[in-house]
Amino acid sequence: MRTANSSHDAPRAAPEPEVSGDERHGRSSRPDAPGLRIRRAYQAREPGDGRRVLVDRLWPRGLSKHDLEDVLWIRDVAPSTGLRKWFGHKPERWAEFRRRYFAELRVNPAVKILRDLIAAGPVTLIYGAHDEVHNQAAALADYLGQTPAQEDGQ
Repeated sequence: MRTANSSHDAPRAAPEPEVSGDERHGRSSRPDAPGLRIRRAYQAREPGDGRRVLVDRLWPRGLSKHDLEDVLWIRDVAPSTGLRKWFGHKPERWAEFRRRYFAELRVNPAVKILRDLIAAGPVTLIYGAHDEVHNQAAALADYLGQTPAQEDGQ
């Protein structure tokens, strides 16, 4: 594991934006960001994952550093602690969370690290949240696919 700058399933609300089941489970690239996937930290590596990047501010519960030894941890690209706590993975806050997180990403120099990795080959964003639709990795993948690099604060 390297760093760069530092249960049961409850019913879930409908996804926003719409993504296929394959995308939610990390089995295909997101159509708006070619070469980019998302996958829970608890899922096994698959061929085609490319560079695996943990995008959580906190280490996933129950996993050792050995479990994710091939993962690059870019915690600085995660939402701020205040935003993460405010969101609390509540689907009804998803749209506002995305708006606030995108504003943070626009001035976050760590986004350039991700863009450079994606330019070099396939990347899988790794996250620990239970909700496979309403999580920062999904929002980050959407941001990377929708926003030109020149809008980032690099």
